[in-house]
Parts: sequence; structure tokens; C-alpha cells
Amino acid sequence: MQYLTKEQLEELRQFDTPTVCNALEKFKLRSKTEGFTSPIIKAVYPDRKPVVGYACTAKVSARYPGTRDQEEILYRYYQSILDCPSTPISVIQDIDEHPVGSFWGEVQTTVHKALGCMAVVTNGGVRDLDEAYQLGFTYFASCTLVSHAYIHMEQTGTPVEVGGLIVRPGDLIHADKHGAVLIPNEVADQVAAACRQMQNAELPVLNGCRATADGTLNLADLRIWRAEMAELRKK
Repeated sequence: MQYLTKEQLEELRQFDTPTVCNALEKFKLRSKTEGFTSPIIKAVYPDRKPVVGYACTAKVSARYPGTRDQEEILYRYYQSILDCPSTPISVIQDIDEHPVGSFWGEVQTTVHKALGCMAVVTNGGVRDLDEAYQLGFTYFASCTLVSHAYIHMEQTGTPVEVGGLIVRPGDLIHADKHGAVLIPNEVADQVAAACRQMQNAELPVLNGCRATADGTLNLADLRIWRAEMAELRKK
């Protein structure tokens, strides 16, 4: 698999995640209802810039105590972050029916920062919000939790499901305050250009409406602008 360079990833960070979603429609690789997280996954720090990176995956549980063998799974997961040939993003599935214990807090965010990972997307919960924020770490999660309970890792390096999105190790993820989207690797190097195209395609409508006084929009003009937008999106 060809990974994007740090420069290419940084270019993708200049676009918000809805624009990336729009751009991906151009390639017609999946349904418009697939490839992104549901509203259950929320940005804990909505002021953060978008994050872009390659998924390092694991499954956790906190309902019952873990075993000594499961401690080694954690270290295999850490190794996968170190082995990631590009910018890593942690993608963690909490397999409990309802999240009861947080894998994420000051200790894990500090460890992950030292490993080179600065963001997580999880259907579980997070805590130590002030400490994680000060570290520059970005949380996308379903909730906040007060306890770590019996948190332990059960699997790593496997497909996971977070907010309805299936993520495999090495998948490219783009996420911001709106949620997360999976960028298919086969078109990843074309997405930034497609984002610019989608932005430019909207200009006929945006500029036309902005130049119109409140309450005086002519619907005939709007039809023309929307037709122009549709044509520009096809190119």
C-alpha cells in the first residue's frame, strides 16, 4: 500500500471533514450513506483542527477484569503504533454493551503522544479532559466517563466498528468536529484536488446569494447557480 507523505496529509488537514465527504462522492466507490461515523461519535474538543492519519486498531472492555495474557495485547497494540509508516490514529472499539470504563485518560494520552499518536476515534468513553487537551491530544468519542473500571484490551490489529464505521488497520481517517470519514487508499492522493473542486463548485451559489440583498433572491437565478454548481462538481 502506498502511504501519503506528511505533506500530503497536511494538505488534507486544510479541509473540513464534510468537504472530504463531498469530494469522495466524485469517485463513486461506495454509497453516499456509507464510510463515515454516526452522530454517536462526537468531537470532545470541537476547536481542534482536523486530524488525518492511518488507523491502528484495537478492542477494549471494562466490565470484567482482564488477564495477564491480555496485558501483552496492549503492548502489541503499542508496537503497531510505532510500526505505522505514517501518521497514526488510534481507532478503538469498546465492546461492552454500554461503556463503563475509559481506556483514555492522562496516562494513555501521554503514552500515545510519546509513541507519535495524537488522536483517537472510539465508540467508548474518555476522561481527564483538561489534561488531554493540554497535551494537544484529540478525542472523538461517544461519551465522557469518570472511571477506568476494569479496562483492558482484548484484541488488536483487527477490523473494528466505531459509530457504524468499519475500520481496518491501515485505513486512512479524516476527522474533525463533524465526525470521521474513511478515505479509500486507492484514491487518497487525489482527494485534496477533489476537495478544491468541490469548494470551487459551490461558488456560483454562495457568491450569488451573498451578493443578493436579504429577501430579494430571484429563484430563477438560483436555478442557474445550482445548475452551474452541479456541472462543476461533475468535472
